Amino acid sequence: MGHESKCAQPHGHNYVAFFQAYATSLDGIGRVIDFSVLKAKLGGWIDETWDHKFLVYEKDRALGDALSSATSGIVSCPFNPTAENMAMYLLSVVAPRELEGTGVVVEKVTLFETENCYAEVTLGETLHS
Repeated sequence: MGHESKCAQPHGHNYVAFFQAYATSLDGIGRVIDFSVLKAKLGGWIDETWDHKFLVYEKDRALGDALSSATSGIVSCPFNPTAENMAMYLLSVVAPRELEGTGVVVEKVTLFETENCYAEVTLGETLHS
């Protein structure tokens, strides 16, 4: 919503997300967390919630209404779905909720929109793109 160029049109991307995590101690076999657990929890959330969906800013009622007549695959977001905002949401909302009770903290999310365009957000730091 509000984009000034061709990205103002409804369109999609094949995002790639990288998560960097830490823990205060390693588990019994020397890991922060098994990679398959991260993939299941974080990748699973993405697959179930965002994959093959239109992410629409909840304030963009015109787009939401237009798309709802064409597809049921709409996700209303509390943020404008830019790569920066999506990365921040994954870092600050999704990762803490999905990893609750594991002792693991995601400290950085890098979200590639294309192979050479990405947004990166780190706990306690500013956004980079």
